[in-house]
Amino acid sequence: MTAHGHFYWNELMTRDAEKAKAFYGQTLGWTFEGMEMPDAGTYWLCTEGEDRVGGIFTMSGPAFDGAPEMWMSYLAVDDVDARVAKARDAGATIAKEPWDVPGVGRIATVQDPGGAMLGWMTPAPQK
Repeated sequence: MTAHGHFYWNELMTRDAEKAKAFYGQTLGWTFEGMEMPDAGTYWLCTEGEDRVGGIFTMSGPAFDGAPEMWMSYLAVDDVDARVAKARDAGATIAKEPWDVPGVGRIATVQDPGGAMLGWMTPAPQK
């Protein structure tokens, strides 16, 4: 498991996954594997050689109206629920309360007091 407080995952939030895949495939040599997500379409795992290096998520629906395309980084934390409580006490805004992604982990989206967004996650044990 990635150590607490270290960057764990990066995810491109885009409106055009095919365009993004073409760009990163051509410029970085990444390959892509689709993973179906209930009610969210296909999540694309980005691979460099044998290593998974990130994901591509297609933003759709009213929740993303006006949101810019961007890379979202996720930090590994030891207990996302406890850390979210500490973040709130320290002046953060919790953009999305903790939720579970089966086989991936428990995730929250935090906006620090300066306005920067970051995902925090307690990764699920890997087999």
